[in-house]
Amino acid sequence: METTAAFRGLSCTACGAATDGTVDRCPDCGGVLVGDYDVPDLTPDDLPDASGPGQFEALRPFLQAETVSIGEGATPLVPVPDLAAELGVEAVYVKDEGRNPTGALADRKLSLAVTAATRGGAERVLTPSTGNGAQASAAYAARAGVDSTGFVPSRCPFLNKAMVNVHGGDMRVVEGRYDDAVAAFDDATDEAEDDWASVAPGHPFRIEGATGVAFEIAAELDWTAPDAVVHPTGHGETVVGLERGFAAAAESGLIDAGARLYAAQPETTAAIADAAREGETEPATVERPDTIVGPLEVPDPAAGTAALDALDRTGGDGVAVPDKAILQGAVDGCEMGPETGATGGTAVAGARALAERDAFAADDTVVLVNPVAGSKEADLLRSHLMSQGI
Repeated sequence: METTAAFRGLSCTACGAATDGTVDRCPDCGGVLVGDYDVPDLTPDDLPDASGPGQFEALRPFLQAETVSIGEGATPLVPVPDLAAELGVEAVYVKDEGRNPTGALADRKLSLAVTAATRGGAERVLTPSTGNGAQASAAYAARAGVDSTGFVPSRCPFLNKAMVNVHGGDMRVVEGRYDDAVAAFDDATDEAEDDWASVAPGHPFRIEGATGVAFEIAAELDWTAPDAVVHPTGHGETVVGLERGFAAAAESGLIDAGARLYAAQPETTAAIADAAREGETEPATVERPDTIVGPLEVPDPAAGTAALDALDRTGGDGVAVPDKAILQGAVDGCEMGPETGATGGTAVAGARALAERDAFAADDTVVLVNPVAGSKEADLLRSHLMSQGI
């Protein structure tokens, strides 16, 4: 039986315009683009008999051949019964994306974005980043044999800066915060060479890379979707990818329905979560973002409007939580489940806040996404413990 979907091109999440796979934003309105497929009818028995990284490549046909890969994906879904008891739900799992090659979910995204760029003839890929995206971009560009340039703010963690260089990437450290790095990236792309390509947040194949998280969660739950997924959110592209992944699995017949999605953000940088809670259709730019969770300090999310649409379609919501609760969530997450950093602690704190709002039912299965390895953010957790006299 045919298990590959037919790729028709890209479609705009804002205006619905169709385009080919060679652009990264809608040429008509500038909106976020996503893949458009004819999805076949499937059962679990129809899928390739494979395990480990790449086992769902057959469900991403546009990039299934010669994908730039260093073994991303196939991350574990770890049960956390103590947190389930605390939240008053049937089960809690952590999808531990910190097990990816560079320690972040960004690997899934940059694998496909760099693949698309190199297929288009790019000799250099560029991205602004709070840190993890630049590291992943450098790693996958090196694998593909092309150059990379990452634009990061000065407060980007030393580990990310070091590893960009270790992977052979160029790095532009921009004084200030993430929006300053974006401004430097914009200036550079205005003068870009013909063989340079952007793999910036909001890129359609970064979103496509996130769909695999949904497929893997469903597969690990014996082809049922969880009731809710809580995701620490920056640009919102993973929220869009999760919604599309569950929707494609449901359209194919692999699962009955998708999951409610919840975007968890630090309360001082909660453009998407605040807009979702207020019923807005577009996020407002955060004027003075300031959170200890650097990967989530995104004042103007690249896929914010599309993420809000995705939350609404799934019946989900946003949740904003303070840094103190996030750090405690990270420490508690390490004690109850897999090693969790501050970014993953945002999901723990968000789930606790959602439980207080009665967002979960007693028989719910809840999945928290841990997007970054705890060891990449160890200094934050150690400082938090030291502040408590530990």
